[in-house]
Amino acid sequence: MRYLSITALLLATASPAFAEKSVEVMHFWTSGGEAAALGAVRDKVVADGVAWVDAPVAGGGGDAAKTALQTRIASGNQPAAMLMLGQNIIDWANEGLLGNVDALAASQGWDAALPQAVKDFTKIDGHYVSVPTNVHRTDMIWASKAAFDKIGADYPTTWEELNALAPKFIEAGIIPLAHGGQAWQEAYMFEAVAAGVGGADFYRKALIELDDAALRGPEMVAVFDQMAALRGMVDENFSGRDWNLASAMVIKGEAAMQIMGDWAKGEFTNAGKQPGADYACIPVPKAKGDSFVYLVNSLSLFTQTDPDLIASQEVLASAIMDPGVQIAFNQAKGAIPARTDIDLSAMDACAQETSASLGSNDASGTAVPTFAGTHAANAAVVGAATDAITGFFNSEMTAAEGAIALADAIAATK
Repeated sequence: MRYLSITALLLATASPAFAEKSVEVMHFWTSGGEAAALGAVRDKVVADGVAWVDAPVAGGGGDAAKTALQTRIASGNQPAAMLMLGQNIIDWANEGLLGNVDALAASQGWDAALPQAVKDFTKIDGHYVSVPTNVHRTDMIWASKAAFDKIGADYPTTWEELNALAPKFIEAGIIPLAHGGQAWQEAYMFEAVAAGVGGADFYRKALIELDDAALRGPEMVAVFDQMAALRGMVDENFSGRDWNLASAMVIKGEAAMQIMGDWAKGEFTNAGKQPGADYACIPVPKAKGDSFVYLVNSLSLFTQTDPDLIASQEVLASAIMDPGVQIAFNQAKGAIPARTDIDLSAMDACAQETSASLGSNDASGTAVPTFAGTHAANAAVVGAATDAITGFFNSEMTAAEGAIALADAIAATK
């Protein structure tokens, strides 16, 4: 594998004042909470004397951004940094297109500050080719306190309780489940249900090891049974809705719940809502023991030859890992810091509970990487599986048919 050492090139060439430098950051953080979070990094970069060139690509799942990046790479015009997920980082590193900030990481003690789950998707073949901003939990329910108060119900702790709430909300004129009918959103819903219904061991067997028997077995049929129940809880206008608009439905009390990663919390925070007082942040029900599905966000660094751009990449990397920036970023984003050596007392109860849950699940071996976010499997597998999942959710297929469609789709990629 080929790596271009950013620090080596920086030291080899004299550089002018930071005021003349800039860094282009390509990303798909375009919702209110996401933009506010990225602003914490931008402000630190600018304060350190580097101009910020923002290159957003709309589309919460990142598919449009991946297409735009491929076009940029093909034309030899890669950005300085790009938001990408999981296996995609490994793929670009294997192509020899990512630089590294190894010397900076060593001087700032990143190895000790970052958990292995984060390093698995940022330090590739021993090189820091990507800089982590946060860790997300993807198997979460966001619930409107006003909606639950209206029907006099407690938050669900089992799938049976959740399913029984749906007709009560409908009778009260409340949409049970806010959902954006986009394929990537249905993939994230699916992995949350898979972990909640099947448990960590099943999740690992089916979605990481891609075991055909697990994909076709009774536990997977049970997962699709629950997905079928959920598809009966959405409103008729769900198709094509952006995820943050679904979050807004819960924020306004128009809908009772949303199943979405904890980036949704950024929308609640941006709307001035408080956990406990206005909404609940709870994991999906766990039928077979605790589990935690995680996603690592990071900005990957593409190789550059201009020493000013290389210097700017180091400024960006240092800004992202700044403890104060990690706190400010994640307060806005709804996630938890990538660093484990940070005092979380300034963060809200949701973040503190999520951080504690990651720690306990990591210790017990029940923390599993996101499938939808291409951590557990590569983009080809996830793409094929996502097509099968969204095909099921937007049809009248039976649970057994859904499991077969998923297994067949994954088998076709091997």
